[in-house]
Order: sequence, then structure tokens, then C-alpha cells
Amino acid sequence: MASDDGDRTKFFPAIEKKHGGPITIWIERLKDLGDAKYPEQIAYLRENHAFSQAHANALVMYVRNSPTSKRFATPDAYFAALDPVAASTARAIFAAVMKPYPRLELVVAWNQPMLRVDGQYVMGLSAAKHHLLIAPFSGNVLAAFTDRLAGYEVNKKTFRVPIEWKVDAKLLRDIAKARLAEIG
Repeated sequence: MASDDGDRTKFFPAIEKKHGGPITIWIERLKDLGDAKYPEQIAYLRENHAFSQAHANALVMYVRNSPTSKRFATPDAYFAALDPVAASTARAIFAAVMKPYPRLELVVAWNQPMLRVDGQYVMGLSAAKHHLLIAPFSGNVLAAFTDRLAGYEVNKKTFRVPIEWKVDAKLLRDIAKARLAEIG
């Protein structure tokens, strides 16, 4: 069984058991596809050999020289990879939320920094070139803040702020408070 450490090779015993033969057979079959693109490699395994998406992805990404799905081991590693202005803003966003809620834990999940408590996600952040997306993990929470988010681009699950955003700590804390109340 695969673990949550991002190591794709941990899928290999299950692949061998389910599909037979040593993993080297499957690696060679993918290499025989030449310069096939990721979707073609996945389709080959899924359609011709009944691989699950998880097993196909683990094998294809391993063959494509991506042995782990984890790009960032820590939030600090994530921030270090950002533009300095974006990193400063992202750190300030999390600091504003964590100050009144010291139980919140800053972790990396889905290769993004997230705040969680008791295994439940409260708020996450994703960085793009010119903006940051903030996600409170709840459409209901976003809907409750429609008026206060009027100046922002709001999507189904996120709202966008510029990378040089002057952090609105009160807004972030109120959103976090609403999300914490929602998850109990």
C-alpha cells in the first residue's frame, strides 16, 4: 500500500501483485512507447492493462523521472520557491490567521501550504505569478463573506489577492473563525 510520503515506488508491490510480474516489465513497456506524452502513457496502462489511475500515475511519473509527488517537504521550502514579495505576503497571511488560533498547524498538503486543526483543513494558499489564491475549504464560508469579498475575484472555492496584497488580517481571521465553527 502506498504511503503519504509521496514515494511513488511504494505502489510497486501492489502493482506487481495485481498485474503480475516484476515492476521492470511495466517500466520497459512504458519505455517501449517512446516519447509518448503523459496522457498516452496513462491511457495505455488503464485501457490495455486495467491499471487504476493511482497505479498508472505512480508508474508513469516514476518512469518520467519524478520519483516523488512531494515537491515541498515544509511550508518554508514552499515559501523559499516563491518570488520574495509573494513569499512575504503568504507568510503574513498565515501569521495573521495563526496569531489568534495557536492550535492551527501550518503544513504542506497537495504541494501547497495549508492550515489545519485535528486533521481538518481551515485555509490554504496557492501562488501564481501575479496573485495568490486563498481557499477556506468551504463554499458556504465564501458565500457568507460575499459582501466583504466584493473587491476580490471570487471563484467557487477561492478568492484572489495580488502578490503585494496589504494583508487584511481581520478578514482572514473572520474567515478562519467561520471555517473553524463549520468544522466544529
